[in-house]
Amino acid sequence: MALNTVVTVLGADRTGIIAGVCTTLAANNANIYDIRQTVIDDIFSMTMKVALDEETADFNTVQDALKKTAEELGVQIQIQREEVFKFMYNL
Repeated sequence: MALNTVVTVLGADRTGIIAGVCTTLAANNANIYDIRQTVIDDIFSMTMKVALDEETADFNTVQDALKKTAEELGVQIQIQREEVFKFMYNL
């Protein structure tokens, strides 16, 4: 069974952000099924809908891996369960 999540990335634009985040997710058996990104005045923003296979991709492990990637890239990365994200923003 899949756990649907929302991953958000925010920071100064630079080469390799998308590659770094996607590599981390792939290494943790996560499946990206939608992605939007934009750059406004050198500020990078990306939102991704990501499915975690609950048998092979533990939420806390993926969260820790993304935290490390965020530090390496100098950006902010958050992952939330989709139902929590929707509740917080009343979508």
